[in-house]
Amino acid sequence: MKKNIEKISGYLKIEQLKNDKRVIVYLICVLIATVLWFLNALEKDYSTTIAYPVRYVSPPNHQFLANKPPEKLDLKVDAHGFTLLRHKLNFSYSPIILNLTNITQNLESDNGTYLVPTNTLNRRISSQISSEISLQQVNPDIIRIVLDSLKTKTVPVKANVSIDFKSQFNLKNQVQVKPSQVKITGPASVVDTVHFLSTTKKSFVEVDKTITRNVKLIHPETTTVVPAEVLLQIEVEKHTEKQVRLPIQVINKPADVRIKLFPSELTLNCIVGLSEFDNISEADFRAVVDYASMSNSESRLKVKITDKPSFVEISRYSPESVEYLIETY
Repeated sequence: MKKNIEKISGYLKIEQLKNDKRVIVYLICVLIATVLWFLNALEKDYSTTIAYPVRYVSPPNHQFLANKPPEKLDLKVDAHGFTLLRHKLNFSYSPIILNLTNITQNLESDNGTYLVPTNTLNRRISSQISSEISLQQVNPDIIRIVLDSLKTKTVPVKANVSIDFKSQFNLKNQVQVKPSQVKITGPASVVDTVHFLSTTKKSFVEVDKTITRNVKLIHPETTTVVPAEVLLQIEVEKHTEKQVRLPIQVINKPADVRIKLFPSELTLNCIVGLSEFDNISEADFRAVVDYASMSNSESRLKVKITDKPSFVEISRYSPESVEYLIETY
């Protein structure tokens, strides 16, 4: 019985090997047939669309490409199957070079804008792709080219800063940028709209000492700036309060009118840096009342501080208004 089982098992293994060989032979035949079909298909001519990168060079003298024309052109082509396969497998194509001076020289512009029909570029494009490929059509139909003249001008720089000082500290001088002016170069249509450039926004907190920092400038994307960075200088010192007394003057008074003020002086308190404390006097300030602002319904005149040093901050002054008496000659 055991011998019969072994014979049957051996027979089944032989049959399984024969079946496996038949499957392998079948698969090889299918593969050969597929390859032959594929090779036969590649022998034919086909139409397809290939996306080619494009690069724009050599704008006319002193001009600038001011827009972003298409970065790729869709080329409808006819070619042998083998040629198309070779190009499809080549995933990175050398860009088509379009000379801006040449393609715009016979076209009329509308404020520097040229509309270039792509069907006029067939010869230029065909010469830069494979000779085995026949170019039929280019998409898009029109390439919009905007050329602008390059311009350079000098503009001032403004600091864009936010400063939070420690108690009793403040600016010693106005915030400075060095250099205070820079040169900006770009399309004339853009540069003409630029009247100044700002630094990038900077914020400082709890400031109690001088700060120097290189900061970049903000400028339009199509422009360049020289230098691209400026030195931001924030001079800081300790401040204290100083009090001065000064006379109140009358402005816009007719020559034949005499006016007396009560009181005729005021006390002014100001915040000043220690380096300027001893240099501040009443002569640096001017307090006035305006005769032209008088009315019969008001018995007091408002006092205004019209002159003060730029580095001084007025904290308060008293009185803020005065009584008056008019005498005529």
